[in-house]
Amino acid sequence: MNLYFWVARLLIGGMLAAASFAAQAQNYSFSCITNNNAADCATGVAQFRMDVTANSSDGFVDFLFSNLGPNASSITDIYFDWSSSSLALTPGILSASAGVAFSWDASPHNLPGGNPLGFSANLSADSDHPTQPMGVNPTEWLNIRFSTDADLIAGLNNGGLRVGIHTQGYAGDGSESLVTTPIPEPETYALLLAGLGLLALARRRKQRLAVA
Repeated sequence: MNLYFWVARLLIGGMLAAASFAAQAQNYSFSCITNNNAADCATGVAQFRMDVTANSSDGFVDFLFSNLGPNASSITDIYFDWSSSSLALTPGILSASAGVAFSWDASPHNLPGGNPLGFSANLSADSDHPTQPMGVNPTEWLNIRFSTDADLIAGLNNGGLRVGIHTQGYAGDGSESLVTTPIPEPETYALLLAGLGLLALARRRKQRLAVA
């Protein structure tokens, strides 16, 4: 019985370690905050993604912005808003797919439509001229690498760090602003729940044997 109990505990430990490792890479979708056009908002929500990968050993964090397509749309401005100095960022290294070019310091300085949410940009970047063609269009991407030891993924998940994007180039020639929304990782939760179930089973069997 003791062996069974300790095996269950080892399984739990391994699953928690796997969950911790998985937390170093997180995917985010966006929610539309301006709603200038319902169809444009739906396109933005469906097509724009942000993948954040933290490499603690090397001290950098990658923010990968992607436009999955296929509908006309372009990420033309990116904004970072942090509530704690521990999450503060300085301009990082910009790299992109062919046809995408960004520079630091966006105009306007703050995310359009962000004021009602209390969004106040501390750092921003926007696409070079011509604005929409040089933005992140369908199938294109932009990566920003920050040198930092801060746990930015935790900041994104608890609201201490928010990312907003201003988007243009829709079929209706409109623009929309969106902010990040965490995407749960089903595999991580499934591993954790399975491990907790094994531990509960081991405890119940131990209690039944103790009564017998």
